[in-house]
Amino acid sequence: MNEVVDRIPVEPASMRSAMARFATGVIVLSVGGEHIHGMTANAFSSVSLQPPKILCCVAHSAVMHKAITAAHGFGVSILGAAQEPVARHFADKARPLGPEQFRDFGFDPGTHTGAPLLHGAVGWLECELSEAYDSGDHSIFIGDVVHAATAQDSSGLLFFNGGFRQLGTAPE
Repeated sequence: MNEVVDRIPVEPASMRSAMARFATGVIVLSVGGEHIHGMTANAFSSVSLQPPKILCCVAHSAVMHKAITAAHGFGVSILGAAQEPVARHFADKARPLGPEQFRDFGFDPGTHTGAPLLHGAVGWLECELSEAYDSGDHSIFIGDVVHAATAQDSSGLLFFNGGFRQLGTAPE
């Protein structure tokens, strides 16, 4: 027999508070070419190893949403512990747009997508957009990973309880 359960509406502030208790890594999504753009994100996850796929969630209202949709590909720079200023810059809605937003940050364009891959990151991915799903006020973008690389440094930048945290190098 199915039991009926009354659902209590969850307000955005309650959801944000609960999810703040979940530690996440910090990345910068990027798109190159005509729609060059970067955006800090933490709604990011591995989906599959065979074939290699990742997902990222981007608000419909974000400049990045239109950029990924237009480019059909994107880059991911997994930020290291010392890159909090990078994360803050690409999260700042008042920063300049276009190529100017990358002016103070070293990067190499990805060989497959042309997306800026930031210097100092601990890992990089290049992805071709394979699927997109609307869910609430965001889209879930699924990317087929066409290139992956890591740096020697494995210290990471985390986001937890509304603030940045640093994760030291893991023991071997």
